[in-house]
Amino acid sequence: MYQILLHLHSLFRWLVLISLILSIYRAWKGYTGNKPFTRTDNSIRHWTATIAHIQLVLGFVLYFKSPFTGAPLKDTLQSMELSFFSIIHISLMIIAIVLITIGSGLSKRKPFSKQKFRTMLFWFSIALFIILIAIPWPFSPFSHRPYFRSF
Repeated sequence: MYQILLHLHSLFRWLVLISLILSIYRAWKGYTGNKPFTRTDNSIRHWTATIAHIQLVLGFVLYFKSPFTGAPLKDTLQSMELSFFSIIHISLMIIAIVLITIGSGLSKRKPFSKQKFRTMLFWFSIALFIILIAIPWPFSPFSHRPYFRSF
């Protein structure tokens, strides 16, 4: 089960990134082009937050089942990879999901389209930046993981 969750978490990484980038793009186009906030924009906003929350739940399950994060604190602090997954990755991802949640909720409640787009653009962009820092990319100095996990 751990391997299946790991593969799902890896797959959902791409869904989160794609949905965030699409949301940011739509928000930027809507904001700069004075476009109306459509049902499509609202659906993209909603599904971006939903996908991010699913990813967070998968991450929490992995965190508590992982052999990496169960290491004693002294071992965690001595290994960059253990520190990354036990402290840095999960902390930054929680912050990013909270920002997505805040941005989604605030955007939904704004009365005017331009405000909705601006709010989405601001909060989702900050969240994307944090997520890009916290992903264990193959080129990362903290931890190396492949772009796609194979079964």
